[in-house]
Amino acid sequence: MTTATPRTPTPGAEPASGLGPLGAPPPFDLEMAAALEALAGVLPTAITPEMIPLMRGRPQLGPTNEELARGGAFTISEVAVPGPAGAPEVGLLVCRPTAATIEAAGADPAAAQPVIYHAHGGGMIIGDARSGLPDILDWAEDLGLVVVSVDYRLAPENPHPAPVEDCYAGLLWTAAHAAELGGDPERLLVAGLSAGGGLSAALALLARDRGGPALIGQVLMSPMLDDRNDTPSAVQLAGLGVWDQSSNATGWGALLGDAAGGADVSPYAAPARATDLSGLPPAYIDVGSAETFRDEDVAYASRLWRAGGQAELHVWPGAFHGFDLLAPQAALTRQAKAVRLQWLTRLLAR
Repeated sequence: MTTATPRTPTPGAEPASGLGPLGAPPPFDLEMAAALEALAGVLPTAITPEMIPLMRGRPQLGPTNEELARGGAFTISEVAVPGPAGAPEVGLLVCRPTAATIEAAGADPAAAQPVIYHAHGGGMIIGDARSGLPDILDWAEDLGLVVVSVDYRLAPENPHPAPVEDCYAGLLWTAAHAAELGGDPERLLVAGLSAGGGLSAALALLARDRGGPALIGQVLMSPMLDDRNDTPSAVQLAGLGVWDQSSNATGWGALLGDAAGGADVSPYAAPARATDLSGLPPAYIDVGSAETFRDEDVAYASRLWRAGGQAELHVWPGAFHGFDLLAPQAALTRQAKAVRLQWLTRLLAR
């Protein structure tokens, strides 16, 4: 597995962006700094390839089916659906809101509900369909939505295109069977955090380019978009916070091997490589100001606007990568979650 050596910013140095000398990284929000201090020794800043088996060997903390059901708010099922040609089946975790949940959200229990197709985070190397799902179910409970979460194959054992093709196969099945799940195939959107955000962006590109499901939106939370790993924020935050430049090199190296950072990387692996961002569904993009992905995510939103697309961008000041999962009680987290829900509410009201 190939990894890049993290670069340490030199005072007065000119970064690759050409925006002037690279200064010190933005400070962490006070509550964010406290959360990072509490996590010290538990969650490493830098993840190396040798650490992947150890991280996978830790006890799984994903919610059980009983926890996902939330006292009868959702009906939970697991299905195996056809995978990419010549590949194994893809596992999907389906969370269907009960009639009472839909009615409480102000929707018609007899009508088909919007569907969120979720791809989990984990840097392409860890995680499963349950990872990060409670936050998605918060949206579903408030708005009466069907949630389908995909259990894609992980790198390095399954390099590109295995993860994204698994996700796309699951998306095709979801669109074709939405009505059976109580969902509306005409109101299907993708969502994900970190690697899941990158996969969601790639799904939007694939659906456009292959004439696949007509997505109505994409929720990209701190998405992992650019394998080149050389933005000013990647350099600034090396050795700090969660998922730094070295960890990012590990993730991209696992997915792409020696091709990572090279000239011939597919936009379906690294959506920042796409040369055409026109014709994509409306996007919600958010990211912390004190994390590796800040600049690539801001650039992606800017390129969506330049291509004539719709994007709402939020850069949360002083937030680190995955702050909403690791600092759930922080004021900044509560604000970020509220704003995401507001965006979804507006999108679904169209």
